[in-house]
Amino acid sequence: MGGVDKPLLKLAGQPILRHVMERISPQVTALALNANGDPARFADFGLPMIADTAPGNPGPLAGVLTAMIWAQKSVAGCSHVLTVPGDTPFIPTDLVARLDAARLQSGACLAVAQSGGIGHPLISLWPIDLAAPLETVLNAGDRRVWDFLDRYSVCLVPFAAHGGDPFHNINTPEDLAEAERLAPPAR
Repeated sequence: MGGVDKPLLKLAGQPILRHVMERISPQVTALALNANGDPARFADFGLPMIADTAPGNPGPLAGVLTAMIWAQKSVAGCSHVLTVPGDTPFIPTDLVARLDAARLQSGACLAVAQSGGIGHPLISLWPIDLAAPLETVLNAGDRRVWDFLDRYSVCLVPFAAHGGDPFHNINTPEDLAEAERLAPPAR
């Protein structure tokens, strides 16, 4: 996408991040945005901005760790964090309930969303007590999300694609065009 902040791209007349927020906000106690660089570019969204706690921008797992540490300090009684990419505008409105129910029913440590037979490890419900082991893994240089998840019991929670993948993310102009086709009209 030419190096632009994908969450700021317009979809159905509003930034993609606004779509994500509208779907996630009712499902969680608190919402924050993990992003590195100048936080002013996201100021209009009114979210706490949390930059990676791990040095050197080591990738998505650093964002997960940052979310865990932020939740431990900022959200009283928080036991889990939900992570979703900022370029996935069609997140299900029952995502948290379904991930949590599946996690509890299966006894798994983590719940990972799945669509079309593909697991989406960054659309997951993570226990915040994994912060210390995750930090150890990152400090050792391992940045692979599935490698970290493979250390724990994980339940994959299937979500059906009704009219499109609920975890459609926008990585190319073609993905954005497809999202425009799938998006409900602007309000």
